[in-house]
Amino acid sequence: MFAVHDEEAALDIVQDSMLKLAEKYGDRPVEEFPMLFQRITQNTIRDYYRRSKVRSMWTTLLSAFSPDDDDDYDPLETLAADEDAGGTRTPESQLLQAQTLNAIDDEIKKLPARQREAFLMRYWEDMDVAETAAAMGCSEGSVKTHCSRATHALAAALSAKGIKL
Repeated sequence: MFAVHDEEAALDIVQDSMLKLAEKYGDRPVEEFPMLFQRITQNTIRDYYRRSKVRSMWTTLLSAFSPDDDDDYDPLETLAADEDAGGTRTPESQLLQAQTLNAIDDEIKKLPARQREAFLMRYWEDMDVAETAAAMGCSEGSVKTHCSRATHALAAALSAKGIKL
């Protein structure tokens, strides 16, 4: 069994698991609930770690643009502000940043439509799997598949361009 050390995340996982149990298996005999709840909780924890791993990968990639003292920095939201601020950034670092963001944007545009849609909703809009599935009109499994394929395609394309994750 996995362990979640973040108390808030653990509480969210338990709550999500209870909701899934009630929504999908509420018509089952009560005797089956413990086994079903355990399986649902395990799968929800796996989803949590999978999602954390993917977010970590993108955070690591984009953190190369962040100042060392700012944990809330979002390079996509603050790029224009950085250009206006006229800080200590060198022209080379500005060019590298612009080229990398353009490369990421170009590769996202090359993704198949459903992969791009799922990827942007999940990782740029920070929607959860259920919200994304509802917005896309597909199953949660399809969202996970689209996001996985998009992430692997982007990582491979950026790596081929010399951008290391």
